[in-house]
Amino acid sequence: MMLLETKDLSFRYQEEGEPALERVTLAIEDGSFTAVLGHNGSGKSTLAKHFNAILLPSGGTVYVGGIDTKEEDRLFDVRKTAGMVFQNPDNQIVATVVEEDVAFACENMGLPPEEIRRRVDESLAAVGMTEYARHAPHLLSGGQKQRVAIAGVLAMRPKAIVMDEPTAMLDPSGRAEVIEAVMRLNRETGMTVVLITHHMEEAALADRVVVMRQGKVALDGAPPQVFSQVEQLEALSLTAPQTVLLLRELNRAGARLSLEALSVEDCAEEILTYLGADSHGT
Repeated sequence: MMLLETKDLSFRYQEEGEPALERVTLAIEDGSFTAVLGHNGSGKSTLAKHFNAILLPSGGTVYVGGIDTKEEDRLFDVRKTAGMVFQNPDNQIVATVVEEDVAFACENMGLPPEEIRRRVDESLAAVGMTEYARHAPHLLSGGQKQRVAIAGVLAMRPKAIVMDEPTAMLDPSGRAEVIEAVMRLNRETGMTVVLITHHMEEAALADRVVVMRQGKVALDGAPPQVFSQVEQLEALSLTAPQTVLLLRELNRAGARLSLEALSVEDCAEEILTYLGADSHGT
């Protein structure tokens, strides 16, 4: 089942301006983990905002859970289906106590207190923040704040979570916290994840990578397929993960290694296998 779909999606911020998106057609499966890459101005954040109906198409159509986002009377259903997490968690945190912040959207939905309590507890547990339930958000680290923001979205029980560069303002430790929480959600609950990022190592963890350029889809495929196209990525002002760059340099020196080994473990295994085969060959 396709949970998020765009068909010939085009968007302009100004009526006579250049298109931020131009005839983009994508289908994102329920339960998948998709990363969207692109340099600044490529259209990736504009695309993300269409999945939550923050922006509406200038042309074409966006479907969220089968609902056309242009149907004004279905806006709540769209946003209940696809929750949105932004770059700066401080812009999403509204309460002075963590558990109250997570409960905020549920209270606005008019849910009974016992249901709110259950959802808050489950959402905090899902992002590993249960022990911080009574803490003040402003005293948390950046990674912890972002996990609270994610918990606030999870409490609404969306089918998908769309994250617009959620780790851009975090240090490496905070980035690792957030990505680990997101991967666990996708793996253990089957939640659909769309991650907008400029970190190649984060994108390499997804099931699928979509690369945007000038409002269009430039590359689309599984991470090994996309990141092995090093020259094409460089032409798009992007770089491949460090593991792929290492393998390419070794190939330039005469090795014959697959560029599809993305993780450190797979990269090491590829090199060791080649060295073993090469030594047997000589």
